[in-house]
Amino acid sequence: MNAGEVLAQLGKGDLASISAALKSRRLTSPFSAPALARLTGASMAPAVAVALQHIVDLGLKPESLALSIDLLAQALERRPSIEDAAQLVMTAPTEPAAYHRDTRVVVTDLFRRTEYTMLVAGYAVHQGKKIFEELASRMRLKPSLQVRLFLNLNLRPGDVSHSASVARFSREFKTHHWPTEHRLPEVFFDRRALTFTSGPSVAFHAKCVIRDEVELFVSSANFTEAAQNRNIEMGILLQSHTLAKQATTFFSELINNGVCERCI
Repeated sequence: MNAGEVLAQLGKGDLASISAALKSRRLTSPFSAPALARLTGASMAPAVAVALQHIVDLGLKPESLALSIDLLAQALERRPSIEDAAQLVMTAPTEPAAYHRDTRVVVTDLFRRTEYTMLVAGYAVHQGKKIFEELASRMRLKPSLQVRLFLNLNLRPGDVSHSASVARFSREFKTHHWPTEHRLPEVFFDRRALTFTSGPSVAFHAKCVIRDEVELFVSSANFTEAAQNRNIEMGILLQSHTLAKQATTFFSELINNGVCERCI
């Protein structure tokens, strides 16, 4: 993280304490973790000390640094509350008293509004042709739309090799879970699941939808008809480029590090 990102993690009170200490010269360069620990707490102190030192080394005077920190505190205070940036998404057989959005409605809406990238992660898929119909139609409408699916791949009786398991999984996805005659997405699985030796099993259990790296939906629901319509499920929809980008990077690193393998 750069210096600004480090300081932005601090609360308004911590920023005010640092600014006051700079103005009174109780806090001076070179900055140290022990000196900052009294203002920010021990966990953040090392990173904050490095960030402040970096800014001063660039030529910013302590008075100007204090003013900059005051401005950052004011900006953070004006940030939207979590309630403005997040929505609960719940599915239940009865209508809860609290306002919420329905799982199926949210997923379909995200598919319908995606413009550039769509990332879908799930453990189980059932009746995928219906669930992914809106996404497949969007891909047809937007030829440049990049879609990646991360799904769980289970070993089954008769799977005798890595390649045979992947071929079976790919065939089932194309036949049963993706709308016919539509452009296929990129599909990935956790290659550790295909370990033909005794030992603890591995499952790809993450469940989320990321639209255009600006919206992140994290849910308990799988991509099955029951989960989307009938089960009791709960999730949260976040309007956050930062969090959506972090989640996208997480999945990209699984590919880059060889944990997840592309099968389609």
